[in-house]
Amino acid sequence: MNLPITKMPIDTLFSLVDFLGVFVGAFGGALAAVRDTRYKYDLVGVTGLALVSALGGGITRDLILQKGPPLAFADVRYLITALAGAVIGMLLAQKIGKNTERAVIFIDAAALGLFAVAGCTRALNNGMTILAAFLLGVTTAVGGGCIRDVLSGRTPKIFERGELYAIAAAFGAAMFLLCDALKLPREVSTIVGSLCGFGLRLLALRYHWETRSIRTENLTPKDTKN
Repeated sequence: MNLPITKMPIDTLFSLVDFLGVFVGAFGGALAAVRDTRYKYDLVGVTGLALVSALGGGITRDLILQKGPPLAFADVRYLITALAGAVIGMLLAQKIGKNTERAVIFIDAAALGLFAVAGCTRALNNGMTILAAFLLGVTTAVGGGCIRDVLSGRTPKIFERGELYAIAAAFGAAMFLLCDALKLPREVSTIVGSLCGFGLRLLALRYHWETRSIRTENLTPKDTKN
């Protein structure tokens, strides 16, 4: 006897991806704050940066959508999930040892793919166009990290030359939207988009794929005067 195949409701799937992204975002944010050699953050600092990493992109997305209060404030489970990720990150930060950097990179890449898909899903569920959904997907993925960098006294990493980050998020968002436009099941689109963003980020780190600076390095003194 063949059992009927039940599909996961879209709202449930979105919540699963969003909560998972929030957790790994907070976990990675806490690890990054603890291992920061420039500043010695205390409990408040690590927790704050972890919450910003986890919720900053989603809050920015929801403020742009203007569809009620941000989910992070309307649903207490987001704050609980973020706090749980922050606490676990702080507890494990000292035990990971030499593998801390590798763990942070892996977790950050996973959060990047998950947030890109979650942002696109949220936008589509609210009737946004494909282009708007794409932009909000990227914003959700990189927004938390940007705010964290600013609060840490740094220029956001996505604005500087370096490994693919925002481009990886854009690739994940684009692949999700492409699969969705092809009428593939939302579950399939979610998996493909998340893995594409995650995979490109890891490949960029593994093979040192980097963006180039727009400004040339061989400027003459006359060219540098303004």
